Amino acid sequence: MYIEKLALNKYRNYNELNMDFSPNINILFGDNAQGKTNILEALFVGATTKSHRNAKDRDIIQLNEEEAHIRMELKKREVPHKIDMHLRKGKTKQVSIDGLPVRRAADLFGMVNIVFFSPEDLSIIKNGPADRRRFMDMEICQLNKIYMSNLANYNKVLDQRNHLLKEINFNHSLIETLDVWDMQLVSYGQKIIEERQKFIEMLNEMIQEIHEKITSGREKISLTYEKNVEIEEFEKTLKEKREMDLRNASTLTGPQRDDIGIFIDGNDVRIFGSQGQQRTAALSLKLAEIELVKKMIQDEPILLLDDVMSELDSKRRNHLLKSIENIQTIITCTGYEDFIRERISLNKIYEVNAGAVKEISSIKELR
Repeated sequence: MYIEKLALNKYRNYNELNMDFSPNINILFGDNAQGKTNILEALFVGATTKSHRNAKDRDIIQLNEEEAHIRMELKKREVPHKIDMHLRKGKTKQVSIDGLPVRRAADLFGMVNIVFFSPEDLSIIKNGPADRRRFMDMEICQLNKIYMSNLANYNKVLDQRNHLLKEINFNHSLIETLDVWDMQLVSYGQKIIEERQKFIEMLNEMIQEIHEKITSGREKISLTYEKNVEIEEFEKTLKEKREMDLRNASTLTGPQRDDIGIFIDGNDVRIFGSQGQQRTAALSLKLAEIELVKKMIQDEPILLLDDVMSELDSKRRNHLLKSIENIQTIITCTGYEDFIRERISLNKIYEVNAGAVKEISSIKELR
């Protein structure tokens, strides 16, 4: 699987952009705030309908414009496909695959499998549980459309239930309707918990060997799925905590409070790990994600590296580069020197400057 072409129109700082990509290593270099990350974001939006920055469509579309367009051409098992996406202010996205409109933007998930790695991901270990839940959800959604539907429905029901909890404080008779929302919350929530459990179990198998190689066997890592509630206990616990939910006007039980436990040599790296251990664990997590996707889809995912290389020391950088030799990788950086020094084969090099993208034909042209 690899992306061949990207075309943007009225997207952030790109009025018009047309790019070709190599199936191997692609470098986008230039100073900060020139638009490198915008290209990676566009690829991610084109594949998932979502911005990795959690940006709204209105923030992506250029000022004083009503629409932005993303067009991607890709090959999947050597079969060509086209994705055309219209982002519209105040309206839902319009998406077509191979010229045929899809009813829901969510139907696009799984067409392209992308792993995004940014400096923010290096902090996923020490950040709060919300970041680790988002990590789980984004990957499982790309691999399982049913999970994505269940998650969307769960979040809608959760919002409705929380709104009702607030309203009951003003109109106590509404408490009779709470059971209806509880039934739906439990139904969707149990399915989410089940899929997250499977995901973490598979990821745990992948990450142990990867982390052992990165640390030369000095450390052993393990992941656990820290469920807020067990599947079989969800309905019972929700009822037991109803009074507490009413006092807080918020639902305190469910997968919206899950977390991932990350342990090195039995110690919780989120709390007791050094910065180096946390960064190594984050790198292992991303590399394990790549291996899991490969196993699940029987194909190579596309890797987007957003200015990560400068955040890693030489040893971690070398390990990452060796791990992506057979994967289409699109890398942003402020300089290309590290790649030349590491003798990495650079198949395509682009210089990005104030929204203008210029392909560099040879290393000599850079010097």
